[in-house]
Amino acid sequence: MRNNIQWHPAAVRAHRDLSPTVREFEIRPAGGIRPWTVGSHLNVRIEVDGREETRSYSLVGTPDAEVYRIAVKRAQPSRGGSRFMWQLETGSELRIGEPNNHFELAFNAPQFLLVAGGIGITPIVGMAQLLASQGAHVAMRYAARSADELVYADLLRPLLGERLQTFCDDRGERIALDAEIAALAPRAQLLACGPLPLLDALRDAWERAGRAPADLRFETFGNTGRYEAQPFWVELPRHRLRIEVPADRSLLDVLNESGVEVLCDCRRGECGLCAMDIVSVQGTIDHRDVFFSAHEKQDNRRLCACVSRVSGGGVVLDSAYRPDA
Repeated sequence: MRNNIQWHPAAVRAHRDLSPTVREFEIRPAGGIRPWTVGSHLNVRIEVDGREETRSYSLVGTPDAEVYRIAVKRAQPSRGGSRFMWQLETGSELRIGEPNNHFELAFNAPQFLLVAGGIGITPIVGMAQLLASQGAHVAMRYAARSADELVYADLLRPLLGERLQTFCDDRGERIALDAEIAALAPRAQLLACGPLPLLDALRDAWERAGRAPADLRFETFGNTGRYEAQPFWVELPRHRLRIEVPADRSLLDVLNESGVEVLCDCRRGECGLCAMDIVSVQGTIDHRDVFFSAHEKQDNRRLCACVSRVSGGGVVLDSAYRPDA
């Protein structure tokens, strides 16, 4: 069954452009702010081509008594979420869920390293603010395509000083992940958010260093993969169903619309609730999740329906559905 989200009316109180491709929104819910913790995300109900879908955005900063803050990157091409959000003006009405956290910050480590890539900075800002305010041993490495895309650097520099280092792709700068991890104290925690290639590289470096897996925490924005999104077909023999997933739609949404209800929560490839068994595949599975390990992805036995896609064909899946005897 689908995860039941309680939707609440809200309005855009203000918005501002942080860069040519990133816009920050202040959202005021009609019923008031619900309690939340740094690392939380907010589900937003959007309209795409006459149909309603859900998008999830990280809350920026620390809790505010009046508004939620999110930052949305204008995607090209867009599945519709960023296009919908960028059309909103001050006063626009929308529906939102309640804050939910799959990226909780714990304070049980002697040292923290925060790593952000691109729009992955959004949940990291509040972590930096909170850790710095409590006098924690914290540093940050922040990468973006260019200097004007380091959208929260001016906010973070006075807070972290030399503990903040930035890196720009267009200048050929890269975070030296192995060296950064080697410099960490035993049982230090690394918290990261960014595109899938960055997170995969972090996990590989963390494993090479022999660090405890539990000390590496990460979140992805769930829309990046190794291949460009393209249409693919899906067969579900138990349902006697074959469906087509367009390039701009998620497998999860198309399954639900076709009457195949799939349990879900994060919609970003993190929680694993929407995982489905793979029977066979024609083409290549583009695993865009951070739930399965690299070994599990190579085995191609399961995929996360919320973000995973197929390049060059389609896939036969086995759902949890069992027909009545």
